[in-house]
Amino acid sequence: MRFLHTADWHIGKKLHGYDLLTEQRDAYRKIKVIALQEQVDAVVIAGDLYDRALPSEAAVTALDDMLVDLNRRQQLPILAISGNHDSGVRLGYGRQWFASTAFYLKTTVAEGLQPVVMGDTQFFLLPYFEPFAVRQLFDDDAIRTVAQAMECLVAAMKEKFDPDKKHVLVAHFFAAGSHHSDSETQVQVGGLNAVPVDLLRDFDYVALGHLHRKEALQHEPTIKYSGSPLKFSTSEAEDTKGVWIVDTDTTPVTVTFKPLTPLHDLVVLEDSFATLLDREHDFPVTADDFIAINLTDTAPIPNVMQRLKERFPKIIELHRVNPLEVALLDLPPERLQADPFALMTDFFSQTTKHALNDQQTRWVQQALQQAMKEDAQ
Repeated sequence: MRFLHTADWHIGKKLHGYDLLTEQRDAYRKIKVIALQEQVDAVVIAGDLYDRALPSEAAVTALDDMLVDLNRRQQLPILAISGNHDSGVRLGYGRQWFASTAFYLKTTVAEGLQPVVMGDTQFFLLPYFEPFAVRQLFDDDAIRTVAQAMECLVAAMKEKFDPDKKHVLVAHFFAAGSHHSDSETQVQVGGLNAVPVDLLRDFDYVALGHLHRKEALQHEPTIKYSGSPLKFSTSEAEDTKGVWIVDTDTTPVTVTFKPLTPLHDLVVLEDSFATLLDREHDFPVTADDFIAINLTDTAPIPNVMQRLKERFPKIIELHRVNPLEVALLDLPPERLQADPFALMTDFFSQTTKHALNDQQTRWVQQALQQAMKEDAQ
């Protein structure tokens, strides 16, 4: 059995207000190319197909196009589960007849206990769940955490293991030892809802979703997050996105990473304002890339965002690397009687380490004149 493991498509997601459907459709096409080139027997999508429980019409249309193309046109079986961003009820509508075309979509915990058999492999498709759902399923009030719930679920799954087949778990949760990125919705509090990876050792491969970095469990050879196909936050800017190709014909299973090249990248640039606007200075970005800027200047810059967007139209974040720390000045009494303009000039130079430029000087003079008029009235 040879399958492609992907997850966290988040169709319909926006990046700081920018629509990502064009980038998501491109990522899908590249995933399809890999699936066909690698001649996989199935595609696994480990949750968060949508970015929200109530996706937009455009997002529904986009995902529908992708799934129809993959399953009906390309004749590839799909094994998918709902994630914490999906509405299990809405996503799962029609799943009973989807199976007639080898599209296996599971959205309830109980469904995850019944394996889907393909070739030499049993797939257990466990959607995102809250502990109360497992507590009700097993009628056990002692189940309070995801780890406790997972212990019961794994025990029930192992009862269904066919010793002559490989066993693959597809799930969507936070596994102990993994790390979050900024774009993920946290589904654990104080570690109570983390699943220890030791609970997952009985499976030949665990295809996980929820964390957006493939490196989240990099020391686990057969327990993997695929990561998201796109970069969804600046904390992922240095990540290489992609999918896993898994072969169950070997013992242990063989796992190979296949990278995806983004249509429009997310890049962090750190430099001075003057260098960033210098057209002679070349940056490895295009006009359509998403840019986060770490500005090294300490001096105030009028209309900084608007001016930077003239060169980098899709700025998603702007941070000061060296923020000013303004402290109240302890002035002697005689200095308090000084000319207001002189006081302002001294204050500005001491707090910013820069002198007022001509434009700032005019602003200060205008403000002082206005204040004096108001005092006179």
